[in-house]
Amino acid sequence: MKTIASTVVEYIKTKPYLSSALSEGIINLTSLSRHIQDDIEALIKKPVKPGAIVMALKRISDTAEFVQTKQIVKVLKNIGDITVRSSLVDYSFLISDSILFAQANLLKKIEQHKEVFYTSSRGVSECNIIVNQNISSVVDELFKDEICRSKTTNLSSITIKLPDENVTIPGIYYFIFQRLSWEGVNVNEVISTSNEFTILMHEDQVNIAFKVIKNLKLL
Repeated sequence: MKTIASTVVEYIKTKPYLSSALSEGIINLTSLSRHIQDDIEALIKKPVKPGAIVMALKRISDTAEFVQTKQIVKVLKNIGDITVRSSLVDYSFLISDSILFAQANLLKKIEQHKEVFYTSSRGVSECNIIVNQNISSVVDELFKDEICRSKTTNLSSITIKLPDENVTIPGIYYFIFQRLSWEGVNVNEVISTSNEFTILMHEDQVNIAFKVIKNLKLL
């Protein structure tokens, strides 16, 4: 039979916003217990006193999962350089036998132009290419025989340098994207390496996204 404590734990796990608020100690447990009382009673199928829910919430904040959140915050305080780029175009092409040849030709075209931004990622059935707006015509020409699934213009990117220990702490990316979601930032694309990642969003959202990421250092 389910206990009140285990039911509250499972409920909170489905509410990431509540999880973060609890870990940061910025939520009134008594008010929260009253707010979720009906949901907990529906899950456990019997009446539950708010006091019992409060006790369960207090225990949650001491679990390893919430200690983990504190480790995430410690890493994010040491975020390195944040680089912003604008006027980008994101292409999505279906994988074909000739797609690598087209990419090789593109690299030859731009290898002498250090100011040009170029990055790509490859999945099982499609690959993405992101370039400056001013060379989109070159991409259009070189990839004219490829199947373009989408072409998104007026994008900006933010590249974040993370501390080396980010690869040993689970939840880093979730924590960042959660904050962006709270502010209504829609991420069009994500490209990552071991210690840095780049997100793309529409140009009218880049200022909000930059502020969110910069403020992670102040957590």
